[in-house]
Amino acid sequence: MANLFQKLEIEAFRAGITPRSQESRNWFRQKASRLGRLNRTQLMRDEGLELTSRQVIGSMFMFFYDPKHKEKLPYYDTFPLAIIIGRAQGGFLGLNLHYLPPTLRAKFLDGLMDLSSDNQYDDDTKFNLRYNMLQRSAKLKYFKPCVKHYLSSNVRSRFARVPAPEWEIATFLPTAQFKKGRTNEIYRDSRKAIV
Repeated sequence: MANLFQKLEIEAFRAGITPRSQESRNWFRQKASRLGRLNRTQLMRDEGLELTSRQVIGSMFMFFYDPKHKEKLPYYDTFPLAIIIGRAQGGFLGLNLHYLPPTLRAKFLDGLMDLSSDNQYDDDTKFNLRYNMLQRSAKLKYFKPCVKHYLSSNVRSRFARVPAPEWEIATFLPTAQFKKGRTNEIYRDSRKAIV
């Protein structure tokens, strides 16, 4: 796949969209909703992403995942878009943004952007957040349905790190790969969990 991230950034620039703004998040959300199906394997090789074998706290990643107890889960995502928020027994905790409907995802991203390590939004920028921070902040209440415990032994690919300049684009790409549940059902359950 050619650089999808670069293509969308160029389109946004030509449309006069200000990066990292509410306008920009809305534009990317609308654009992504019209993309249709994406080949996830090809997307993992996109020039805008960096493949690595390890996850870093505060970074956003895409990866393939096969849950250990999938037969007991009502539904699950086999291609998470997760912000790593900490270590956990046998793996790590991640905020899988796919569990939020796009409008709530945009609101959540707004709050998360305020917690970035700097305002440069370059390759070194990360999210400065931990689980306990999420629990204390009303502005970040959307985290509840997104927190997932991932086992390292069940990760089925390398991690594709999404650099800060691509966060908005990646957040709205239609890449969720839910199993055993319909998207509307998952979003309904997520809305209930936020209350």
